[in-house]
Amino acid sequence: MPRPQLSSEQDARKAIADRLGELRRDANLTGSALARRCGWSPSKVSRIEANRTRPSDADLRAWTQACNASDQAVDLIAASRTADSMYREWKRVHQDGLKRRQADDVPLYQRTRHTRVYVSNVVPGLLQTQPYAEALMSAIADFEEVHNDATEAATARVQRSQVLYDGSRRFAFILEEDVLHFPFGGAETMAGQLGAILAAMSLPNVSIGIIPRGTPRRMWTLEGFLIFGVEEVQVETLSADIAISRPSEIKTYLRAFERLASMAVYGANARQLILSAAPHAE
Repeated sequence: MPRPQLSSEQDARKAIADRLGELRRDANLTGSALARRCGWSPSKVSRIEANRTRPSDADLRAWTQACNASDQAVDLIAASRTADSMYREWKRVHQDGLKRRQADDVPLYQRTRHTRVYVSNVVPGLLQTQPYAEALMSAIADFEEVHNDATEAATARVQRSQVLYDGSRRFAFILEEDVLHFPFGGAETMAGQLGAILAAMSLPNVSIGIIPRGTPRRMWTLEGFLIFGVEEVQVETLSADIAISRPSEIKTYLRAFERLASMAVYGANARQLILSAAPHAE
């Protein structure tokens, strides 16, 4: 089945298709004439212009050359690759292991003044301990059938978390209570992880809210997402990491976050939920 396209990616792809159509018309070429110059069928030209077929780098070079606009190829190829980055399949991102992905977003974290995170299935990456992250990433590598470098990836993730201690940046986390009860790495690992969440709650620039089980829902449970200021939203699905940059969509996620945050408890009530989730010694 074809993967779903997010509207931000669709917009980017449509802009490329529209630009290719403009180049053809500026060159006074019909679709059939362009196809002959490129050695293609006319239907391929119409599919590309209608944004039904994604042009390869070679296609973009051939199209611009046929339109006597070879100087446009570099920009169009760059735009196409940027559109690709809006939808990153985990198996492709992790094909050489999980460590490299941990460093990819460091510049984004560093330039964002207010980061909001919602999770419903695992502890947020910025709050993970080394043992918890290692256990989780080992499970991910096993599921995706990719190289298991969980130890190195977990170390890189913990290093990335140092951004939490920069008081010039604010972080707001919303966790579903179930996250506290999903064990990764055993009782000792989970006890340490819950302790780390408690410790993070003491940071003046960090807010952690927990939505208790049984809370009347004003917003349904969603897949995890991160909001980086008003610049980008990352949605983490089972198969891919989706980057959203369209302002109207970012506004929708901000509204969802506010509604989820209104259902959460904070301070002493949140600490009590964390303490109650701690594994009991046998």
